[in-house]
Amino acid sequence: MSHSHLSFAFGVLGNIASFVCFLAPLPTFYRVCKKKSTEGFQSIPYVAALFSAMLWIFYAYVKTGETLLITINAFGCVIETIYLAVFITYCPKKARMSTLRMIVLLNFGGFCTIVLLTHLLAKGEEARVKLLGWICVVFATSVFAAPLSIIRVVIRTKSVEFLPFPLSLLLLISAIMWLLYAPERCGVNIWSHSNRSLCNVQKQQTHKGSEATRTQRGYC
Repeated sequence: MSHSHLSFAFGVLGNIASFVCFLAPLPTFYRVCKKKSTEGFQSIPYVAALFSAMLWIFYAYVKTGETLLITINAFGCVIETIYLAVFITYCPKKARMSTLRMIVLLNFGGFCTIVLLTHLLAKGEEARVKLLGWICVVFATSVFAAPLSIIRVVIRTKSVEFLPFPLSLLLLISAIMWLLYAPERCGVNIWSHSNRSLCNVQKQQTHKGSEATRTQRGYC
């Protein structure tokens, strides 16, 4: 099997793993719809995940020929938009205004600024791909670090309930698939695409962690 075929195979597997990761918060939002309350959890991870997916679609558009990146991130944009719509519907007024403000500033203002800077500062397709790729790497790396906060909950509660092994294993597989896809297709930038999937752990597990904290303090 040629390198290009192997790269495509890893890309497909990365798409499948990332697809499941995008669906990880579904139980949380089912609960939100059922209770008609966001129960105090934050919208920041969803806004960030939507922004990340938008960036990777733009990167794939500029680089051309990256169908696998476009498909999974297009799905990511749709599912994250649905999550945010549900959040905005059931969250308190203050959280709603804060979320709408973040969406306007980051997902519209921030994205449009990056598009303009990419075309103004970089001349030629290769330079634009490199500049945009590093922007994606910086943002994806920050997203990658975010879920580490759940480790504090695990240590405090002395329970791995908030860091389930199946989901952690799936995220590891997703990261490995995109890492193996990267060398043939996109070089150093694409490996960080897998980091964006880790944001879904933060979405689901931080909410559980905050619930555990409130329970321990007697607030629930």
